[in-house]
Amino acid sequence: MEYRDYYKILEVDKKATQDDIKKSYRKLARKYHPDKNPDNKQAEEKFKELQEAYEVLKDAEKREKYDRLGANWKQHQHAGAGGFGFSQWANAGGGRQYRSASFDDMFGGGGGYSDFFESFFGGRGGGKRAGGFRQMKGQDYEANIRLSLTDAYHGTSTVLNVGNKKIKVNLKPGVKNGQILRVKGKGGASQSGGNNGDLLLKLSVINNTNFQLDGNDLRLDQEIDLYTIILGGKLTVNTMKKPININIPPESSNGKVLRLKGQGMPIFGKSDEYGDLYLKMTVSLPANLNPEETELFTKLSEMRKNK
Repeated sequence: MEYRDYYKILEVDKKATQDDIKKSYRKLARKYHPDKNPDNKQAEEKFKELQEAYEVLKDAEKREKYDRLGANWKQHQHAGAGGFGFSQWANAGGGRQYRSASFDDMFGGGGGYSDFFESFFGGRGGGKRAGGFRQMKGQDYEANIRLSLTDAYHGTSTVLNVGNKKIKVNLKPGVKNGQILRVKGKGGASQSGGNNGDLLLKLSVINNTNFQLDGNDLRLDQEIDLYTIILGGKLTVNTMKKPININIPPESSNGKVLRLKGQGMPIFGKSDEYGDLYLKMTVSLPANLNPEETELFTKLSEMRKNK
């Protein structure tokens, strides 16, 4: 049985961080993916090696066990029946039994994990069985989608090129910046007859409006003329959905906040449920007064002083 240097396969140092390992795996997986290398057996085998190496090094428990093995590999490899055997060492610790099985027993001689992996980790790579074979799920793909806050409010659709295929993706109203959506079965094909991988969509929402986003709520600074904020009256507010008319109470103060229920963002995944819109009133003072207006303001000022 041949020892596999998973760090070398993934082209990383033994002190590499999980992020380093993930980045290197993604880079190499794209390079050797079967979709980009049709009928290339060498690329296919390299891709399987990458998957196996990543399966071990991405998992803290598997990686720690693998690192402990490395220093004593020759001892384990050459141990006799009466010595400290490799399979005996692999099955030790933590009360967990790692089944030893040959590559052919698991995969019928077809692709999959190596003898090294099977003997050491007992095929704990996930997947399902069918007809005696382990069917591994295909690789997950990732895509970044940028959309405006307006599109996030109303919902939108986009077409992505994934694995040389065009996939139409519908985004429901209320998606958020940084949200990750999973589209099942739209990832890479399985190399062993299992289910396709999934497509992971990471969303970046760009605010193209005057609204400030606060969870599911929206906030808006609204200028109101001096006369309406003092005397009261109606005001037309352009919400994300449509213009609406609201009543401004007489003698409202500058900076007063009005809550418009149900005029915020749609709540993702829930039908006809919305956050609220908080309207902050800001007084717009009159400018370029004519003599008559100045005289009236002067009289008003004197009346207030003598009150």
